[in-house]
Amino acid sequence: MDMQRLQAFKFELMPDGDQARDMRRFAGSCRFVFNRALAIQQALHEQGAKKLGYPALCKCLTEWRNSPETAWLAEAPVHPLQQTLKDLERAYTNFFAKRADFPRFKKKGRSRDSFRYPDPKQIKLDQANGRLFLPKLGWLRYRNSRDVLGTVKNITVSQSGGKWFASIQTEREAEIPVHQGTAVGIDLGIVRFATLSDGAVFEPLSSFKRQEQALAKAQRAMSRKTKFGKNWKKAKAQVQRIHTKIANARRDYLHKTTTTISQNHAMVCIEDLKVRNMSASAAGTIEAPGTNVRAKSGLNKAILDQGWFEFRRQLDYKTAWSGGHLVAVPPQNTSRTCPCCGHLAKENRQTQARFACVECGFEENADLVGAINVLRAGHARLACGETSLIGASAQEPAEATIREQALRVAP
Repeated sequence: MDMQRLQAFKFELMPDGDQARDMRRFAGSCRFVFNRALAIQQALHEQGAKKLGYPALCKCLTEWRNSPETAWLAEAPVHPLQQTLKDLERAYTNFFAKRADFPRFKKKGRSRDSFRYPDPKQIKLDQANGRLFLPKLGWLRYRNSRDVLGTVKNITVSQSGGKWFASIQTEREAEIPVHQGTAVGIDLGIVRFATLSDGAVFEPLSSFKRQEQALAKAQRAMSRKTKFGKNWKKAKAQVQRIHTKIANARRDYLHKTTTTISQNHAMVCIEDLKVRNMSASAAGTIEAPGTNVRAKSGLNKAILDQGWFEFRRQLDYKTAWSGGHLVAVPPQNTSRTCPCCGHLAKENRQTQARFACVECGFEENADLVGAINVLRAGHARLACGETSLIGASAQEPAEATIREQALRVAP
């Protein structure tokens, strides 16, 4: 059997001075169109009127491009501007479906500059010479680090850390492989980034923690400069470079880790963690101030430094590409339940790292116990044939599976 595989290939662009200036102008034009369309939608909402659909917004865009006041919009390619209106329409759809917050205005310097060419007929890709053609930009050279597979569907141009990148999305037919790996459960943490039920451990990279002092020094230097002055812009560029270094290191580590796991295991069971809730601020309000705010702030920083959400996102599509599948299970009591006798008690986990069952005396690392219980819950979900996350009734231990896992890691 074959499947449609959508995959993006990201490359660093090497524009000349005129092309870099044009890309900044195009990104600014898209930001202007998004903000102006959003202002119209908000005004209609305040008046109690129905919001405009995409066709009506396109008519407004035509008027703006022909208006003397905003004639500079005509210098930008029209398809990226129209794609911006589609992005706004999608943002409203996600908001009403309760998948995202209400659309917000984009501010210059605070939102990432980007624009998309959605029409593949206007795009030309010359991989042999390491260049691509984009409307009103001409031929652009890029760092050809790998082959682009499939048919080009669209290209997104974005700026990050002072550099421009092109993300080329392709579509191709790919044969669904038959995975010969095993099943594994994963427990995510901070001291240990990921502990697998087979005993493997991935240590945390903590890319932000490694660069925290350098980042703080650069931010202090920027705070002493006159805002928007030349020296301030230089200091801001240094801060951006450090942030880019942190993000690149984290992304590289997550890709290597998820690739290793997805290639070696056919079924990957992971906790359905609500990272946003776990990393919420504990400061509270003036009337009801929070407790242990400093400790919770440090914990939040450590959680976000691990990249748990991105880890799960990458595992999701990589397991599908390799012929496996990802199973998300509720995280409640995974590190408090004995994998040997099934006894659940808070006292079972005496410390952060040590698990000792008060019923049968089974002892092991708490993260490893959590990974075994996550795998057990994943087997239970598949055994019950449920398509949604398993409930409490589906988490009853399968005795043979638990005994096998417990004996495998028992001292």
